Amino acid sequence: MRILYYDCFSGISGDMNLGAMIDLGVDKNYLIEELSKLNLDEYRIEINKEERKGIIGTKVNVILEHNHSHNHEEHYHRNLTDIEEIIYNSGLRTEVKELSMNIFTKVAEAEAKVHGKPLYEVHFHEVGAVDSIVDIVGAAICFYCLKIDKVIASKIELGKGFINCAHGVLPVPAPATTEILKGIPVTLGNILFEATTPTGAAIIATLTEEFIENVDFKIDKVGYGVGQKDEGNIPNVLRVFIGETEEKNSHYIMECNIDDMNPEVYSYVIDKLFEVGASDVYLTPIIMKKGRPATMLSVLYEKKVEDRLKDIIFRQTTTIGTRKYKVEKEFLQREILYLNTPYGEVRVKNSYLNGERIKYKPEYEDLKRISEEKNIPLISIYNIVQNLIDKHHNI
Repeated sequence: MRILYYDCFSGISGDMNLGAMIDLGVDKNYLIEELSKLNLDEYRIEINKEERKGIIGTKVNVILEHNHSHNHEEHYHRNLTDIEEIIYNSGLRTEVKELSMNIFTKVAEAEAKVHGKPLYEVHFHEVGAVDSIVDIVGAAICFYCLKIDKVIASKIELGKGFINCAHGVLPVPAPATTEILKGIPVTLGNILFEATTPTGAAIIATLTEEFIENVDFKIDKVGYGVGQKDEGNIPNVLRVFIGETEEKNSHYIMECNIDDMNPEVYSYVIDKLFEVGASDVYLTPIIMKKGRPATMLSVLYEKKVEDRLKDIIFRQTTTIGTRKYKVEKEFLQREILYLNTPYGEVRVKNSYLNGERIKYKPEYEDLKRISEEKNIPLISIYNIVQNLIDKHHNI
């Protein structure tokens, strides 16, 4: 499993997150090209290496361009509807659009609660500005670019002091940040300024599945996103790791519904899926909309073979889309032993629960081979072998 771990000892902001993602390996040209699909001509991005307390990382600056037809004040008065129009009318991938809107909605909900306004009447001020659009959509682009299976994070440092914003002087953490991070472990006061912004809080709160201090994975890459400040003794950087961990018994199921394919093709597709590593493949008859009979193809698999399975499904069937969900496999401990019979050796599968054998069966392929070689009905071979197994209790 591919893990992304946020070490937020100095907080998190949108620009620190983008810097850390580029430092981890996201191609900056790819990021800029994807962001251009938003069709916003109001900014440019500067990406440089900078140092904080001896640590070199990547610094991302979103610089507003004032030589265009839009009034600068418009940046600070977009609401959630405006953000939706920008994102959903863009050329970005669907999953990037959805994740971006999830992050923006989290900020909007916090701002609405803090200011006592309906969700779609909230004007985002700083959050509605172009730099926050870039930070949030950029976070979604980077997440999918890195192909992460799970995001985990440390406690989040919030900082201390006061900040000047559109509403006046506010205490650190900002009220919206506090609202977003409800239920999430934080630390306060180790940094002498605003360490975590509402945008940074929304990004990590949306992406992260688990907040823990003791992590257990093999480190693959480390990236540092440089913040705006260079004060105090603690470096103003966001440290992010990519690591690999084995999650025992963790599998996925990929499914698709098919109503327009020659049934003869299914057997071929099933064989191909097993060849590239599917743990199980099965078909279920279903009824789709307008009463159309169809077949649901389900594939049980481990994450490492997902791309190969998806390639076969899209190339070898008529479906145009799949869905997947995570499952936990539980199974009995198994052992294969060999039984000598008058017709040759037969494999026997034994299954154990807490050390006790509770199931056993002869291997079908062995019985089939004997039946064909000896010209004896399969059911007769099965009964003979089953009787031998019953006599040999230790097999």
